[in-house]
Amino acid sequence: MKFSCEKALLQNAVTIAGRVVATKSTIPALEGVLVEASDSNLQVSGYNLETGIITKLEANVEQSGSIVLSARLFGEIIRKLPDDIVHLSTEDTQVHITCGATSFDILGTSAEEYPELPAVDNGNQLVITQSNLHSMICQVKFAVSTNEIRPILTGALFEVSERNLTIVAVDGYRLALRREAFLSKKGAPAFSFVVPGSSLGEVEKICSDSEEEVSITEGSRHITFRIGDTLLVSRRLEGEFVNYRQTIPQNNEISLEVETAALQRSIDRASLMINEKLKSPLRCTFGDGNLDITSRSAIGTAFDRCPITGNGNGLVIGFNNRFLMDAVRSAPAERVHMELNTATSPCLITPVEGEPDNFLYLVVPLRLKAGE
Repeated sequence: MKFSCEKALLQNAVTIAGRVVATKSTIPALEGVLVEASDSNLQVSGYNLETGIITKLEANVEQSGSIVLSARLFGEIIRKLPDDIVHLSTEDTQVHITCGATSFDILGTSAEEYPELPAVDNGNQLVITQSNLHSMICQVKFAVSTNEIRPILTGALFEVSERNLTIVAVDGYRLALRREAFLSKKGAPAFSFVVPGSSLGEVEKICSDSEEEVSITEGSRHITFRIGDTLLVSRRLEGEFVNYRQTIPQNNEISLEVETAALQRSIDRASLMINEKLKSPLRCTFGDGNLDITSRSAIGTAFDRCPITGNGNGLVIGFNNRFLMDAVRSAPAERVHMELNTATSPCLITPVEGEPDNFLYLVVPLRLKAGE
């Protein structure tokens, strides 16, 4: 194999593919990236048996071929090369890299030892803009569970209807839902699948804030996301996702409005008395025109008042400060509704303006003990 290409393009490709490379694996080749040269293209792949990324870039290919290179070492070499044209050639598993006056000779691994990435063909498919998918993932990923007791909740549910894509994440303490229209769809009238949270994070990093398209294809065991010159392949989580619709309270007696930024500031100030060692709930008192937030721990107490529109009738609820902050911070609206019922009922957060069904957050309260 022999090729040359721009350093910046190669560095970007190795960085993207290297995100999913296994740090330690019983298959040594999976600790590397697969570099394949053919025609005028270079293809760099990373895989950890759960998630794979394949990205392409333009290159001047003099001799086709393929080899596996240590993701850590190769990535560091490319990153520290001068900004010039990189030349790479191989002879068996010996690899020679030059860029300007700098050169390296390293040992690679035969491409035959690299497992083949799964392919997804002829499945249900939808197309959505990168900006929409990026924002949707940003605004739900915090609610993806990290508890392996219920593996299905360590992913996010993708529900595809006639007109919209809905992404839902639930971890037992909170629920995040985002809905957007897609550009096109083919296949079944409606379908759904669950994408692991780790894969979701990689898709978010690859997507840009642009109107370029992302093509999502559902296979029997895997999901693919085609984003420009990059293809991400992820296994799908098997099992039945929770019936999240049943957890969303209806006909709440109290409906309040609050400025999102103001509520964030109040939660942030009241949370100064709380940390990982000194865990304590936020005591939220919803009055007439004001939300009083109090926290108490061994290092002291904090109080803050946030203006609201409406009357909470003095309802007192305890919330995990991080769970409440995540929901408010992720809300893509300047003002939100907070719908409440009792001290033990979930709090529902929805937008004041725009499409009311486009996002929804649910936070389960904490029981307050005496003195909190």
